[in-house]
Amino acid sequence: MATTSEDLVAAAKQLAALTAVQEHYPKLPPKYVGIGSGSTIVHVVASIANLEPSLISSTKFIPTGFQSKQLLLQHGLEVLDIDLLPAGQAISVAFDGADEVDAQLNCIKGGGACLFQEKIVAVQAEKFVVVADFRKISKTLLTPTTWASGIPIEVVPSSYPYVTAKLTTLGATKVVLRPGGKAKAGPCVTDNGNFLLDAVFPTLPEGEDVVQDLAEAIKGIVGVVEHGLFYGGSRGWKGRPEVAYFGMADGTVNTLVKQ
Repeated sequence: MATTSEDLVAAAKQLAALTAVQEHYPKLPPKYVGIGSGSTIVHVVASIANLEPSLISSTKFIPTGFQSKQLLLQHGLEVLDIDLLPAGQAISVAFDGADEVDAQLNCIKGGGACLFQEKIVAVQAEKFVVVADFRKISKTLLTPTTWASGIPIEVVPSSYPYVTAKLTTLGATKVVLRPGGKAKAGPCVTDNGNFLLDAVFPTLPEGEDVVQDLAEAIKGIVGVVEHGLFYGGSRGWKGRPEVAYFGMADGTVNTLVKQ
């Protein structure tokens, strides 16, 4: 049986998802919509499935992983894998969750091991909308009381010792090869056949390019496929959402919009 706290979080996620879909799902039937991963996306897909049939019957929904693909199929929505998106076509809007969101809308994502697919969908979307609950809000990223697991980093399996050493050089205080869990001996393997490292760094200071600087340094390590920093800065944009919706403990929804 769910506890009162679990019920509160679930209700917050549901309200944030409903609000985000109501305000950002296109008013005319879109060709393509991106659907992210995680527990909040369950409510996003349910909210979309309850829309007027004319708004969803001709739309192709692009999932970021196995979980979201199954959710879409369960609700009778048409699925299109990201590699089948026609060249030159944009995704009208993408909805996704987040593990941590700072005051500038930079995010850490990848707790569910789908960070590469999540980013490739986000960067092809005309609008990227994050949906989360009140526990995911931070002033700056890598605040331990919000998200203590660090930055998820997808790496080529043979490179993980080298990447681990390089992350430590960059300032990581702890780097863990993510385990596969009780059902699997050995490390977690992504949908792309890669390993995941979770790199804990000190809480980031404020500043326009602080997240960007760290993101670029991590991506520059040979063996790194992608990392879970979704960010923007003076040198460009790499997946920072346009807007984030947070279901709050008091039953309201807070909205953070990119300035």
